[in-house]
Amino acid sequence: MADSRKARAAETEAALKAAAQRVFDRVGYLNAKITDITAEAGRAAGSFYNHFGSKEALLESLLADMIEASDRAVEADAAHDPDFAKRAAIRWHVARYWRFFQDNGTLIVALGQAAQVDQQFADRLAKLLEPDLQHLAGHFAGVSDRPGATALAISGLWQQFAHAKLVQRHPATAGLTDDEAIDLLTDLTDRGVNGA
Repeated sequence: MADSRKARAAETEAALKAAAQRVFDRVGYLNAKITDITAEAGRAAGSFYNHFGSKEALLESLLADMIEASDRAVEADAAHDPDFAKRAAIRWHVARYWRFFQDNGTLIVALGQAAQVDQQFADRLAKLLEPDLQHLAGHFAGVSDRPGATALAISGLWQQFAHAKLVQRHPATAGLTDDEAIDLLTDLTDRGVNGA
């Protein structure tokens, strides 16, 4: 009996998370209401609070899932090379980030929206993302005397350009294929840390 309750609870939690992403995609994080999410999931409005204390808590849970899945995929890929003195290693990381943004753009935008209106959430988000930033900084350690600052600057470049191309569909990116966008970011990163 306890196992079936756990299974139902896990099913409801998964349904709420999937519904939230659809609602965020449709109306944006800031406009999404908890009742929109529960209705989308086909669950009672009160069921939300059995799993999440707030919409921000749901967003943090989605972020944790996203990071865990990404980390597992990176660890499983034998092509991963942390040596950013090599253009091929940089390109692998840029391509991995580009695909990550394509797969999780709705959630990435939602995280940005939440951080813009709630400084406490922005601070928690920075702490949650710090291990990934430090991991990237480790890749820059051999090519930069300020690997942390370099990782922050480069990751900001990658994210802003991906947002401009994949979310805003900025006119300057019109006609640019994914591979061309990845090569552009790779070249900018490579030249920035390794020279011409």
